[in-house]
Amino acid sequence: MIGPDHSGYAGGVFDPNRVRRTIEKARRTAGGRDWPVDFSDRLTTPRPTMRDVYRVVREGGLRPPGLAEAVVPVHAAAGLPRAAAGQTAVSWVGHASYVLQIGGLTVLTDPVWSRRIPGVRPRLTPPGIAWEVLPRVDAVLISHNHYDHLDAPTIRRLPRDTPVLVPANLAWWFRRRGFRDITELDWYESRRIGAVEFDFVPAHHWSRRTMFDACQSLWGGWMLTTDGGNRVYFAGDSGYGHFFGQIGARYPGIDLAMLPIGAYRPQWFMQPVHLDPDEAVRACLDVRAARMATMHWGTFVLSAEPSLEPPERARRAWAAVGRPRSDLWDLAVGETRML
Repeated sequence: MIGPDHSGYAGGVFDPNRVRRTIEKARRTAGGRDWPVDFSDRLTTPRPTMRDVYRVVREGGLRPPGLAEAVVPVHAAAGLPRAAAGQTAVSWVGHASYVLQIGGLTVLTDPVWSRRIPGVRPRLTPPGIAWEVLPRVDAVLISHNHYDHLDAPTIRRLPRDTPVLVPANLAWWFRRRGFRDITELDWYESRRIGAVEFDFVPAHHWSRRTMFDACQSLWGGWMLTTDGGNRVYFAGDSGYGHFFGQIGARYPGIDLAMLPIGAYRPQWFMQPVHLDPDEAVRACLDVRAARMATMHWGTFVLSAEPSLEPPERARRAWAAVGRPRSDLWDLAVGETRML
């Protein structure tokens, strides 16, 4: 029995599906909003099927050639360079994890400090910023619930009063782990912390944490805008599509777009949900950003392209559109740049 009003019994027979539906409804409504049962209507392409997965395996899987010889650039930093007043500091930890010092805050994006995540080999490069050198974290931004973007061991290392900003219907995951300051948002909703406005924006992607929860929480990216006018866009994980033009029109004056450039082969499988480097440059033009920082490569083996190909292709694509080389921030793991 779950309770007199939410019994797991129907007609005297225990019904596990009834229990599951009761739990899911409690999760959807616990924050005071009644989120949809799922967000499949937000998909811009059908999500991958098991038939697609079987085809990938038949065609050789997702192991890139020359993996053992690949040497991903790592910038060994003794500590975390600190931003001065009015500066924004951008430090790449690896994959989609950045430390942003912006508007007087320290912000983590999709923090993954673990050596490995479920389903893939251990990380190719260590975290570029040691956890121990981080100042107090003022906000954590989560783009979606895939394991390479939402890492439970890393999240457990945070104080439980850390403000966490998450997509719709993902707050329950953090609430269950004892977090107390959780904001879950729909697309184009926002929350302010100190001198920074955080807007949740669309992405061409999907969500799933288990075999049974596809698209039950939302996915997206984050726009950070300071009172001083600095604007940084963290795209999370996305394929290419019309959302980038919408975001650029809605948020003019983006100083830096942090865009994924890896996990794009085989193309027929990955293209709907992952940018390749040429598409990332096109997306940067669409959002009208002054600069582009690369991410989502060189950390976890998620796809079949050569490990060092993404930044090489990004540099060629950037040059092809005539943008200044200094405005492409193809950071090494652990490197910091200042706005």
